[in-house]
Amino acid sequence: MNVGDALFGAFALPFMARALIVMLVLAVVAGVVGVLVNLRGLEFISDGLTHAVFPGLAVGLAVAGSAGLVPGASIAALSAAIALTWLHRAGVTADAAIAIVLTATFSVGVIVVSRSDDYAGELEALLFGRVLTIPPSEVLPLVTVCAVALLAVGLTLKQQVYRAFDARSSRASGDPAFVLDLVLNGAVALVVVAAASTVGTLLVLALLIVPGAAARLMTQRLWLLFPAAALFAAGAAWLGLAGGFAASVGAGLDVPAGSTIVMAFVLAYALVLLARLVSDARPPSWRTRRSSRAASPAARSSHGPAPAQGMR
Repeated sequence: MNVGDALFGAFALPFMARALIVMLVLAVVAGVVGVLVNLRGLEFISDGLTHAVFPGLAVGLAVAGSAGLVPGASIAALSAAIALTWLHRAGVTADAAIAIVLTATFSVGVIVVSRSDDYAGELEALLFGRVLTIPPSEVLPLVTVCAVALLAVGLTLKQQVYRAFDARSSRASGDPAFVLDLVLNGAVALVVVAAASTVGTLLVLALLIVPGAAARLMTQRLWLLFPAAALFAAGAAWLGLAGGFAASVGAGLDVPAGSTIVMAFVLAYALVLLARLVSDARPPSWRTRRSSRAASPAARSSHGPAPAQGMR
């Protein structure tokens, strides 16, 4: 199998095409939401919501089979987002609130799954995902969940960024802190729902955290963080799917697709980090010369043309 077959030919297969569509949509939305998570320092809350979605997946699977995964996970994740926001608003520290919600919900999920005859098989599917076996009927619900999360963030993006950098001034200007926190936590919860149904609950955090962290390394311009994170996530998802297909079909290795996608995210982040370290390690004199060359034309234009020799 050559590189072209892995990168393009593989997605002519229906199950690979479905996986690519869902992962590209999810990656773009997770990248945008992940930037706000990174700016607000909400990585631990994201971890709590990741585990909170587990009982919803378990109950949905027990009640309605695979068709109940997305509705069950959505209800559980949004309920957990409301609970976390309310507990924090009531004065409970963020770490304590996350610990309460995380342990309670995850234990409920394990109890529900343990009642099943195929305990090990169902638990493995919920924890590690099933991106290559997504049925056609679930593509639209997953895309819809991602679209709702993106819309919620997009409508409040300016206020979310303001709150991320100066929460006190944001409140003083009249921005509703509780509503903004609830919207962001809800968006994170919806991303977790879509990701947990594809790459599994144990690997969701990589999709939310890695793109935002990589974007912070790639650019210092605030509004470039969002497209940078989205492009990074989409490229890593595509390469992860292609790499998993090449390993399974071309090399005969039985590797989980969700794990290869997450590994592609981590390797891409490592490359971005390495490039940033190399850039920062350049001598200060080199950066100074580059800055002075860039500033010289502007300085000359601002002062006008130099006077000719001999002018009185």
